[in-house]
Amino acid sequence: MAGGGGCAAAEPDGDAALACEALRLLRIEPAAPGAARAGGSRNALRKRRRWERVLAARRAKRRQERQRSRARRAQGAGAAGRGGGGARAALARERLLEARAAGPRLCVDLGVAARMSHKETSRLASQIRRLYGSNRRAEKPFWLYLTQFVAGSLIYEECFRMNDGFSSYLMDTTEESYLDLFPSDAIVYLTPDSENVLEDIDPNKVYVLGGLVDESIHKKLTLRRAEEQSLQTARLPIREYMVKAANSKNYHSETLAINQVFDVLLTYRETRSWPAALKAGVSSGKGYVLPDTAEEAEIPPHDNAQEDSLFCDVKEQHVQENQTPDFKQRHEGECA
Repeated sequence: MAGGGGCAAAEPDGDAALACEALRLLRIEPAAPGAARAGGSRNALRKRRRWERVLAARRAKRRQERQRSRARRAQGAGAAGRGGGGARAALARERLLEARAAGPRLCVDLGVAARMSHKETSRLASQIRRLYGSNRRAEKPFWLYLTQFVAGSLIYEECFRMNDGFSSYLMDTTEESYLDLFPSDAIVYLTPDSENVLEDIDPNKVYVLGGLVDESIHKKLTLRRAEEQSLQTARLPIREYMVKAANSKNYHSETLAINQVFDVLLTYRETRSWPAALKAGVSSGKGYVLPDTAEEAEIPPHDNAQEDSLFCDVKEQHVQENQTPDFKQRHEGECA
């Protein structure tokens, strides 16, 4: 800077460089010898204070830049961490596609969905969400189908309304019946009313669950449906591995919600243990427990209106274990 003396004499650095730059911007020229006056001194003091404010602003700007730089580095580290989540998602996708190619396959039969009320249909949509979530997390998943999933039907609308991201679920949805998709001798319809016990899971088979939450109690509906279609049927081995627990209403039911049946199947595939699988899916509210826990079991009174609900979710599982008003309010309208 012309007339700057010290700035021109040597190459400035650090804060000295900032001072020189501030002086240049403020057009502060050194006073001639002997020309200082009281007014000039006050003017110089104001300029110096302004210069100090400029320096402070620049220091603050540097601090902000450093903070932003640290934030960007942290964000990059977070992205790397999320990359791990991305890797898990990719692994889940790979497992699902392997199941699509090699089996086993499981269908939710929505051909009986028209029999349900709006409330029952909403509960079924919730169960489908839970079923899909369990399958996506499984180490050995099934490939899923929603059959007779008719566009514009109530269950169609409820699945999209209640389940965020439903359109991106990795499964097949079709308006066709499972009879149109698979040979009948490959189909096993799972129903609690069957006389046949499911002993193992065959990857070459297609397992069908009745997509029904039935509060109006249509007894043996899925069994009759399977028999009319000349299909093989099977039930979970609940009575073979579990015992009835004493309760005040002598209530015992082998009827589970579709997501609970599916949890049993998934756990069995991973553990090859029916006791472990049944423990995962059969709530104590159904009146059945494993033999080694029979003495500890205490089954609360059961709502008779739900006794024979075909594949209806069990509200008692949640309410009995979480006896708070807030919990009941949050789960009002969920599967019962």
